Formats: sequence, structure tokens, C-alpha cells
Amino acid sequence: MKYFAGIDIGSTSIKIVITDEAEKIIAHSVNATGANFHKNSMAAFNSLLDKENIKRDDIVYIASTGYGRKLLKEADETISEITANAVGARKTVTGGKVKTVINIGGQDLKGISLDEDGNCGNFVMNDKCAAGTGRFLEMVARTLETEVGNLSNLHFSLKGVPAVINSTCTVFAESEIISLLANGHSHEGIVVGVHYSIAKRIARLIKRIGVEDIIFFDGGPAMNKGLVEAVENELMRELFIPEIPQITTAYGAALIAKEAYEEEAVHA
Repeated sequence: MKYFAGIDIGSTSIKIVITDEAEKIIAHSVNATGANFHKNSMAAFNSLLDKENIKRDDIVYIASTGYGRKLLKEADETISEITANAVGARKTVTGGKVKTVINIGGQDLKGISLDEDGNCGNFVMNDKCAAGTGRFLEMVARTLETEVGNLSNLHFSLKGVPAVINSTCTVFAESEIISLLANGHSHEGIVVGVHYSIAKRIARLIKRIGVEDIIFFDGGPAMNKGLVEAVENELMRELFIPEIPQITTAYGAALIAKEAYEEEAVHA
């Protein structure tokens, strides 16, 4: 059996997907990136192989993508995360054609528009500030002395009116949240305010490329149902959330790895 690997080395996490010749995901993992991109990527990769009892020689092609993709010298090919994300999203949705992709990473936010053939037509990216990203949500959770995974519960527990978050800079937003807490605002109200602040930021960004159904939302923050609700309300459209939102780009890289391997075999 031949296997193909997609390794998405992001700023905060390393996502790995291994597929078989039928393009089925047979193994995946998500690990912290840490300070040493290459060392930690290979450690995560080898650990996944050991866990699934897959021999290294059975991985016939590796494609790396993401922020640290060029640091993985073991990869047979490096791919833009925009391309990998688009391919993974299109393959994930059964029976429908994805037209718009929203991806929130650790430190960036991307919007991708796809044409009828599933190719990337245009994209926008906001990576100059961490506001609206995974890092931003981590800051919010830390300031509220809770876990990131609890933000959704707080969102749906709100009984009153949400707080208004005006700051779009992470540093200023942290100060604003501290001030809101000092003035008696509830944790629930602040979280809802944060989610809608992010949702408005997302809406402004992706409207620059045009918003068309089906809208695919992935990245770690897509697991936050409170944020999903806020984005859906701002866009006035339902979002498609994959079962494992973090691994879409790695899955796309694995699919491209298979295609590249087969193309090389034809020309060998």
C-alpha cells in the first residue's frame, strides 16, 4: 500500500494527514509547533507513523505547506497553503461545490474564492495583526481566566446584552477587556462581544472577494460554535464546518502529494 502525507506547519500548530491511494484519510494529528519547526514537525510525523504502525518507506510522497513549509527538507514538494486549503475544502464537501473558504489560523485570517472547477480565483489575507485569529482568542481566554474551549459555552450562556469591543489590535483589545471587567461586564457578555467583533472583521475581509455559497469555514477557531454563530449572523449565510476543522489544509497537501507522485510516475 502506498501512502501520501501532507504536513501543514503553521505558526502555532503542526497538522499532519496521511492518505491512501483512494484519497481516504487514514491518520492525522495536531501538535504544537513550538520553537523548532523542523525538529517538531519530524517528531510529530514519526510519532504518527509509529502510532498507526506505518513504515516510513510506505510514505511515497510528502508535501509540506503552511508558514514553515520550506523548512521541511524531507518534503518532496512545497505548496502554498492557499492552494492546499482550497483543494482540501473542495474534496471535503460531498455533493456540493465550495465557492468561498474562510480560514482562521494562529496568526492570520484568509478568505479564498473558488471557481467552478475548484481552483483558487482570488484570495485575501490579513496577517499584519493577530486580531481575529487563534492567538487573539487565546488572549481573550487567558484574560478571562478560562480555557479557549470554554468560550463557546460562555457565548451561549449570555442572558443580557453583549459588550461592545471596539479595538481591532490584540494589545488594545486586551486592555479594553480588562477595563470592561473592571466596569462590571460579565464574562459571557465580553465573549459574545469578542465573537461579533471577529465576525465583523471576517465579513469585511471576505466581502472583498465576494461571498458565495457554499461557505467553508476551517481552522481551529471553527470549533468554536459561538464564533460560528456570530459569523453566520454577520454573513446571513450558513457555514459548512468540517468534522476536523484544523486538518483541511494538510489534507489538501496530501491530495496534491498523491497527484504529484502519479504525475511523476507517468513521466518516469
